Amino acid sequence: MNLFDFILHVDQHLSEFITNYGTWIYGILFLIIFVETGLVVMPFLPGDSLLFAAGALAASTGAMNPWLLGGLLFIAAVLGDTLNYHIGKFVGPRVFEINSKLINKEHLIKTHHFFERHGGKTIIIARFLPFIRTFAPFVAGAGEMHYRYFLLYNIIGAALWVGSFVTLGYLFGNIPLVKDNFTHLIFGIIILSILPGVIGYIRHKFFSKKISTSTEK
Repeated sequence: MNLFDFILHVDQHLSEFITNYGTWIYGILFLIIFVETGLVVMPFLPGDSLLFAAGALAASTGAMNPWLLGGLLFIAAVLGDTLNYHIGKFVGPRVFEINSKLINKEHLIKTHHFFERHGGKTIIIARFLPFIRTFAPFVAGAGEMHYRYFLLYNIIGAALWVGSFVTLGYLFGNIPLVKDNFTHLIFGIIILSILPGVIGYIRHKFFSKKISTSTEK
């Protein structure tokens, strides 16, 4: 089982986990969300699709309590961002000068620019943006954002992110049309998640090219 297969067929794999591990599924999901948000070297783990699929399976199988599920994943998301923040704070501003195969410097710089545009709200907005979601708390720590404000945005963002996707999965994941086309839906969620970043990249390239052309004239 490779990562891409797991992301696209997350519902099937979670069903297997429930069958094989029973209530340990709570711990498995907790760990995945904690690592995805808490370690800057793990931005490729599933987030949005995993939350939606977990909510859908809680409704269809009854093997998971949706309130317990949502509460545990909320705690995992808050703790993950908190860990990431403190790692960034420990490393400090010098992280932007580091060339490492483990940390994508381009993503760090993009997230830093995102902070410059949106300020502390970035912690909330980033929850819904893959990759930036993992890098945002790290950059907040490296940029010495006051922890009290970070924690407030962290809690609000985690509640909105986990609450919305688990609830949507629970309410709509068991509808026959959705259930029969679950892989397509997960693929759609992934596309919608990365779309803002793609649009931002295209706009950046377009305006950079436009400015360059104007300068040459």
